[in-house]
Amino acid sequence: MILLKNGRIHTPEEVFIGDVLIDGKKIKAVGKNIKPKGNVEVHDIKGLNLFPGFIDAHSHVGIFQEAIGDVGSDGNEWVDPVTPNLRAIDAIYPPDVGFNDALKAGITSVFTGPGSANVIGGQSVVVKTGGSIIVDERIVKNPAGMKMALGENPKRVYGDQKRSPATRMANAALIRDTFYQARVYMEKKEKSKKFNEYNSKYEALIPVLKRQIPVRGHSHRSDDIATFIRLRDEIGFKLVIEHGTEAHLIADYLKKKKVPVVVGPSFSARVKVELKEITFDTPRILWEKGILFAIMTDAPVVPINYLPLMVGLSVKHGLKHHEGVKAITINAAKICGVDKRIGRVKPGYDADITIYEGDPFTVEGTCVATIIDGKVMWGGIK
Repeated sequence: MILLKNGRIHTPEEVFIGDVLIDGKKIKAVGKNIKPKGNVEVHDIKGLNLFPGFIDAHSHVGIFQEAIGDVGSDGNEWVDPVTPNLRAIDAIYPPDVGFNDALKAGITSVFTGPGSANVIGGQSVVVKTGGSIIVDERIVKNPAGMKMALGENPKRVYGDQKRSPATRMANAALIRDTFYQARVYMEKKEKSKKFNEYNSKYEALIPVLKRQIPVRGHSHRSDDIATFIRLRDEIGFKLVIEHGTEAHLIADYLKKKKVPVVVGPSFSARVKVELKEITFDTPRILWEKGILFAIMTDAPVVPINYLPLMVGLSVKHGLKHHEGVKAITINAAKICGVDKRIGRVKPGYDADITIYEGDPFTVEGTCVATIIDGKVMWGGIK
């Protein structure tokens, strides 16, 4: 067992000086003046900040590999706008340098999956950033969401090919048609013992129709966000908005419709029309309205090790510091559907812990150690 003593613990619901006892891969105890018994490795982390392992709730780490060019680009299947049967786990390369960068910043888990070329892009996963070279042994949840996209990206990809969908109307129509066909397939399969058809696309959509995993809806503009909500209400799936660049413009509507948002990457130029309203005010406004949100990098769009600085810039724009902590810990875990396992410093949770000297949301903050499943994956503790 490992005992971390005298740290400033962010659970993240409260902050106090105390100890954390790790037994194998799990947190065994959290409190003050924990007395070690038996064979316990004790580390005094007085003066350091201890957090739940940080979580990036939207990225493409391991799929759009860094520093190797097109050969490592496995996130978009450009030839078919409907590909729900694609599985992120089949494309993730654990030695991708992005995972090592994540460890250096205290990021212990990421939600990673397909890009936004297709209207229905495929199944995403939650994976630990360190551990086995076999991705299957690092999975927290698979599948964790179904990637879908509205707006400019699928319009551009298929419009350039002189194919549908080339308009926002066609994007939405294609989603409606596909889900209608998937529902018919599902109902026939459930009602008939002699059902012998097989359609991998419709099979992949059954967990979405049964609300077992959410749609992760790529949408920047307010009209695309509203269209995703309209589709959710028509079809009946669970929905998480990804990016939400204009989410602050319709925050009251998002609150009314109870839609969570993964915001970002706000550290970007206005490189396309959809980013015209980009601002680090968005997290603060969503928090003020009581909307569940997380903050992301969209790595490698923004390097994943800058996730804490994305929070810091949001704090600079008025977000409360402790809400920033929650945005990359428990909020991110809730949105990703893994909050019973990661996102808190609490007994029974995975021993995924980030230790910082100073404030992680500033350029002066330094990650001292990153612990995953009870093992130090980056840095060290004395």
